[in-house]
Amino acid sequence: MKLNFKVLAAALLLTFGMALNAAQDIRIFTADNNGGKVTAKTIEQAFKDAGFYITGNNDMNKAFEAKFKDHAHDAYNLMTLHKKDAVTTLAKKYPEIALFTPLSMSIFTKKGEKTISVSSMAAAGIAKITGIPADNADLAAYMKEVADVLAKAMPNGKFEALSYKIAKPEGDLIKRFTYEMDVENDEIEDELDGLQEEMEAGLETAGFVLAGFNKLGVDYAAAGNDKYDFFDVYSICKVAVIYEVSKTHPEAGAFAPCTFYMYKIKGEKEVHLAYPAVYNWMSSIDVTDEASKGVLLKAQDAMNAAVNEATE
Repeated sequence: MKLNFKVLAAALLLTFGMALNAAQDIRIFTADNNGGKVTAKTIEQAFKDAGFYITGNNDMNKAFEAKFKDHAHDAYNLMTLHKKDAVTTLAKKYPEIALFTPLSMSIFTKKGEKTISVSSMAAAGIAKITGIPADNADLAAYMKEVADVLAKAMPNGKFEALSYKIAKPEGDLIKRFTYEMDVENDEIEDELDGLQEEMEAGLETAGFVLAGFNKLGVDYAAAGNDKYDFFDVYSICKVAVIYEVSKTHPEAGAFAPCTFYMYKIKGEKEVHLAYPAVYNWMSSIDVTDEASKGVLLKAQDAMNAAVNEATE
């Protein structure tokens, strides 16, 4: 049997890159793109072909130009996606995987460069926030699926060797809320609709974009996990935040849009709501400049206020 040394070399580079970034919370996969053949759309298609569910792939430069009249990078997309079977398997024991369902990615080309990069969460980052063990076999398999698609979509690419100093978070990594839903079973749907309508209105008034919505509970039930009356997730973004932070940290798209979940277990009255706090951005990717920290904290305060108003 003849060895395909190009394939072997690519596999070794991929494995070596993953090992280098084992302690990092995010990972960045970069490839030469001198001919411009690799785009956000071709990367999206590669994930679709591999069975991933795409919930969004937005050209943020268009949004930046419309709102701020400029942009910092030649190309900048935010894509959200997940693999239903991988998520439903993890969710049986670790419901907090919903904090990264969908996964967020930024796809970017820096000014004047002939490369294309994709940033996304690493197993260590997901583990730190969700409590799933970093060496969990199902999480490792899920992250490998993502890596395999990136390698196929971006030939000759590799994971960059990152050296972020992982700082102690300045606050809780997850912001949590609760809401009591003391209604009969046949009234749950109407009560949920009312809660979501009020929350959505408050978030939109505060300038947030509801970039996606997914009824994860339907997927869970189809896979035999029917413990929930509902398990819904939103992808939420604020253009001003990602505009400011992405100037110096285009890889921040691994955290944006953020996922906000709400669920209720059958037979219980309490609704659980949560999202990853902005302290993850600061502690994981060295976001230290005052302009970026300012917009992040201001946005978090506004989001908390909108959710608190809806759940009071």
